[in-house]
Amino acid sequence: MAVFTVVTETDLAQWMRHYDLGEVVDFRGISSGIENSNFFLTTTQGEFVLTVFEKLTAEQLPFYLDLMRHLASHSVPVPDPVPRDDGALFGGLHGKPAAIVTKLEGAPQLAPGAEHCAEVGHMLARMHLAGRDFKPFQPNLRSLSWWQETVPAITPFVSQPQRALLLAELAHQTAFFASADYAALPGGPCHGDLFRDNVLFAPAAPGTGHEVRLGGFFDFYFAGCDKWLFDLAVTVNDWCVDLGSGRLDTVRLEALLRAYQTVRPFSPEECRHWSDMLRAGAYRFWVSRLYDFHLPRAAAMLEPHDPTHFERILRERLRGAAPDASPLCT
Repeated sequence: MAVFTVVTETDLAQWMRHYDLGEVVDFRGISSGIENSNFFLTTTQGEFVLTVFEKLTAEQLPFYLDLMRHLASHSVPVPDPVPRDDGALFGGLHGKPAAIVTKLEGAPQLAPGAEHCAEVGHMLARMHLAGRDFKPFQPNLRSLSWWQETVPAITPFVSQPQRALLLAELAHQTAFFASADYAALPGGPCHGDLFRDNVLFAPAAPGTGHEVRLGGFFDFYFAGCDKWLFDLAVTVNDWCVDLGSGRLDTVRLEALLRAYQTVRPFSPEECRHWSDMLRAGAYRFWVSRLYDFHLPRAAAMLEPHDPTHFERILRERLRGAAPDASPLCT
């Protein structure tokens, strides 16, 4: 992710004294993203990722790291936090919590086809079910209450039509979240940010009949307990869209949803509110990207995302809500 905290060779040497990971071979910053400072770390024992958490506190962090350990223990391919010599999963670096996790195999697929989407849908459902017996609770920190706090801060920077849409959709989602149907939606630990660049693919083994193999899901630091349908909508809004127009691609959409349903079928409430959740997923990222664009933090390597992308997606969902819902419950 973007490097906000610079880690020198001296810092790294001191930090690595707490781990039994051999000698450092390579260490370099990762430029993509805007939330944490991430570094590729190669040692004589393997490849890892060092993350310095810029927003998450030491009190919040155990939820994310323990969730990743839980999912890894249930054969969900995710980065597994490496314990320090004292057994802790994180420590302090420049006054901020930091951790080392295993590096997954593969590379992102930024132009996915139907088979990639099916792999993602299948594993996302497995991940949801694997989290059912995870005891710790951490709410989704970028859900309704955050939208309600953040929208007033960003409305001075946007046009009048954008402001009208922000406020109208916030009112709609506030009413939806207060409904009995929303309360009845199943949920549990969710990734919350399962975009194309947070999933890795590797070549499939010969003789399997598949062209691709899912290497794993990573970047769980927006994870939280939420409705599974919201997690699915966030995923669909990235994996199954035409990036230029924001329109849903029917072939990729059906592949992802059908694969998900082979593992976890949908409830009647989920079928009824698919359109609402597609809108919620688009709204969450439009709001956060507007905030990051207009109220950025300083960073050594920072690439803010274009907020108009999710504005287009939200407007498309409002225009085409009924057709978008059809593959969910067929």
